Amino acid sequence: MPLVRIEIIKGQSKEYKATLLQSVHDGLVNALSIPDDDRNQRLYELDECFYERSPGKTEKFTLIELTLFPGRSTEMKKDTIAEITRLLGERLQIAPPDVFIIINEPPLENWGMRGIQASEMGLQYKKGE
Repeated sequence: MPLVRIEIIKGQSKEYKATLLQSVHDGLVNALSIPDDDRNQRLYELDECFYERSPGKTEKFTLIELTLFPGRSTEMKKDTIAEITRLLGERLQIAPPDVFIIINEPPLENWGMRGIQASEMGLQYKKGE
């Protein structure tokens, strides 16, 4: 149940944004084996004057925050970053230097779903080795 927050600079087409969301989701499906219908994504568009970025970053600069249940292996996280970056490059011509991904892993007791803590739900998900 990854939570995805994507931030981009305003001005991209509806098709671009749909492809962006699909590419990030496909990267999670491919690298983490999440179910295809497990979608919790938010796309935020900011005016360029409110989106400061390092020199050399283009108007396609894309910041992606992934919030995951804890416990996935370093290799799975590495594969997730590589796969999302690859798909964004192939589908939207976003260069790797314009992709910034951060993975957050709050403990299960910090997740609340259906009125209870996730730590009490006996959740099963692929953690890797």
